[in-house]
Amino acid sequence: MLNRIDLRDAATSAAIDRELLPRAELDVEAALEKVRPICEDVRHRGTAALVEYARRFDGVRQTRTRVPAEALARALAELDPAVRTALEESVRRARLVHREQRRTDHTTKVVPGGTVTERWVPVQRVGLYVPGGQAVYPSSVVMNVVPAQEAGVGSLAVSSPPQRTPGQEWSDGLPHPTIMAACALLGVDEVHAAGGAQAIAMFAHGTAECRPVKLVTGPGNIYVAAAKRLLKGIVGIDAEAGPTEIAVLADEHADPALIAADLISQAEHDELAAAVLVTPSVALADAVDAELTRQVAAAKHHQRITAALTGRQSYTVLVADLDHGLTVVDAYAAEHLEIQTERAAEVAARVTNAGAVFVGPHAPVSLGDYCAGSNHVLPTGGCACHSSGLSVQSFLRGVHVVEYDREALAEVAPLVVTLAEAEDLPAHGAAVQARFEWKVPPRK
Repeated sequence: MLNRIDLRDAATSAAIDRELLPRAELDVEAALEKVRPICEDVRHRGTAALVEYARRFDGVRQTRTRVPAEALARALAELDPAVRTALEESVRRARLVHREQRRTDHTTKVVPGGTVTERWVPVQRVGLYVPGGQAVYPSSVVMNVVPAQEAGVGSLAVSSPPQRTPGQEWSDGLPHPTIMAACALLGVDEVHAAGGAQAIAMFAHGTAECRPVKLVTGPGNIYVAAAKRLLKGIVGIDAEAGPTEIAVLADEHADPALIAADLISQAEHDELAAAVLVTPSVALADAVDAELTRQVAAAKHHQRITAALTGRQSYTVLVADLDHGLTVVDAYAAEHLEIQTERAAEVAARVTNAGAVFVGPHAPVSLGDYCAGSNHVLPTGGCACHSSGLSVQSFLRGVHVVEYDREALAEVAPLVVTLAEAEDLPAHGAAVQARFEWKVPPRK
């Protein structure tokens, strides 16, 4: 079922050309021109523009975006008890992991009388986007809210697209009840029914109902990514999320049925999802293809899955050996990377580029999506070679506090003046010398 790329003859190459490892075509630049007028409209008209776009894009009638407190309380009260239990455990595990990420302030004594302290200060207000579309993502509420709360962010706002009630042409335009319930469960009381580029513009520019935020996080479709790119000079962003990806590095010891199940699990997201198998075993590749054919036919979303698995972004890469396979997966820099090999932990320790690494047959990506304790908001499109997933650090800013006494400054003053003159910025040196009666002699 998967296309094949044979790189066995390229095993001696020190680097892999990323063009050999295709991804789904995603033209964010083209989408920019579509979202630009939307974002400008929200900037000028605020809630009125959001209400109009909710009618046009979501088929709902609204008079405001902010979800009433009683709707949040009702959604939590009516939440399926089994779903609530699962969400509570997801939150508990996420808090365990993310609480350990919180950095503490640290002071370094540079010289006697001279210190530099690094303080970690939370972003004051953040907007957290939770996508809608083909699925419902209360797990994304958990993955965005928990690290923000653990970072100490004082003001949180969540936005998720308004939903139309099945069988009704128009509805009151609230987010999905499970999304609202997850927000209520986490103590988030500011929730907005707005989706797409217009929601990002709402966060960036603010409206009468939503004060502007300093940072926007959370995945979304191409229009959300384009709006983030457009507005990142006005508001901070976590990343421009693209279609989800899974890569599996496996050898002949792996179970093809498990690999197929894991590839399908990510292909289920949408038609552009990427599923990549990297293996030195042709026999395993053949067995995985057979399992995919069997399992996809029985899947609920088999049409969507088939489109993803047969797209240009999904394929099997044949490599010479596991060392070569590690070179390939590092070049691909997957959002999710599974290691299903003999001595999987040793192989995983050699991985350099991945959003998250899942080790062995009992750590599927689905575990990380919900209840591993890790975060599932991860870099896509090869960005894992330079970016990290969402964490507590995403919501913190490092601030250096410099404190020197007179003696410590006097000791280093000649060096400061010398460097200032070397850069032809004499006023920099003069600012230091102004604190002393003596003058540093000019360089000859």
